[in-house]
Amino acid sequence: MAGKSEKEVLVIIPAYNEERNIKKVLEDLESPQICQLADVLVMNDASADETNWIVKRSKAPHKLVTHVFNLGYGSALQLGYKYAIRRGYRYVIQMDADGQHDVCNIPKIYKALKEADENGEPPDIVLCSRYMRASSGYKTAVSKRIANRFFQKLLDILAGQTVTDPTTGLQGLNWKAVLYYSKYNHFDDKYPDSNMLLQMMLLGYRIREIPAVMHPRKTGKSMHSGFKPFIYMFRMFFSMMAVYVRLSLLKLDTGGKNNDELYE
Repeated sequence: MAGKSEKEVLVIIPAYNEERNIKKVLEDLESPQICQLADVLVMNDASADETNWIVKRSKAPHKLVTHVFNLGYGSALQLGYKYAIRRGYRYVIQMDADGQHDVCNIPKIYKALKEADENGEPPDIVLCSRYMRASSGYKTAVSKRIANRFFQKLLDILAGQTVTDPTTGLQGLNWKAVLYYSKYNHFDDKYPDSNMLLQMMLLGYRIREIPAVMHPRKTGKSMHSGFKPFIYMFRMFFSMMAVYVRLSLLKLDTGGKNNDELYE
């Protein structure tokens, strides 16, 4: 495996037209606490603005992959997972480029990924929740809260597990989860969200939530603004049902968690 990293953690940041936000995010990631812990990979999804050049001009030597064509949020993440596996990272932390995810969460996610539970097992996936009691009090739109409660209930029904924030984009993954996600047809190439969480629950991956520090988006427009959360909720419902049918009823692709072979 050529070019293996000396650090355990890779922070993956998908970015599309985030020139107004990403500079501050990268500056925050240049703190000694983060630099000593993790490498940063920006997946520039064919941005039409200055996102690409802002990353290249940043003080720290952040890693950058620029797509020739816009592939979508999910594809940007999955390519980042493939990069992480090939470079030998043990953990991946994914965060957004819009400044909503505070970098102070990164050491907390890393710590949670390494902490064993009462059975002596560390989690495979750590979710940073906006809705836990110790979270930062981040306020979301009514439409987003409705969507979150809907998917929360659906996960409880289909997988028998309760999480407070099934739509969070701030997550940490160990290499087993990253390896599974990196393979063909194991990850939604457009809108990976509660559907992927349901998939990992049904496959037996261990999931843990921790409180998050998050901030409102300062500039730009979220892909879930306006009525889009309701359209998104409709699409995600059918995606989750497809996952449930594939794994629970048809018993297809059910060997994920125990498949520890090396990436080829």
